[in-house]
Amino acid sequence: MDFDCQTCGACCSAFRVSFYWSETDFHPDGTVPQELVSAVSPWHVAMKGTLAQPVRCIALEGEVGRSVSCSIYEKRSSTCRGCEAGSENCLRARQMFGL
Repeated sequence: MDFDCQTCGACCSAFRVSFYWSETDFHPDGTVPQELVSAVSPWHVAMKGTLAQPVRCIALEGEVGRSVSCSIYEKRSSTCRGCEAGSENCLRARQMFGL
């Protein structure tokens, strides 16, 4: 099965996207814009929109299942970089949206 993330976006609308705070641009080596995250602990942050129900990452643009993109793709977190098309989490997210 061929998975095209740019016509899906389910993972960005299904799971909390949390990661270590130093991945934000508050840290000299970080890239994720700090204004797009919320603190979840003293050491971790999550992308805004992924702590609420329904989940939808603030950086997701477009319509899930049709045409989507990430507004910070080049600056995305390690959590997002680690999400692989066709993985168990991908398939679970796609199922939630009937894809």
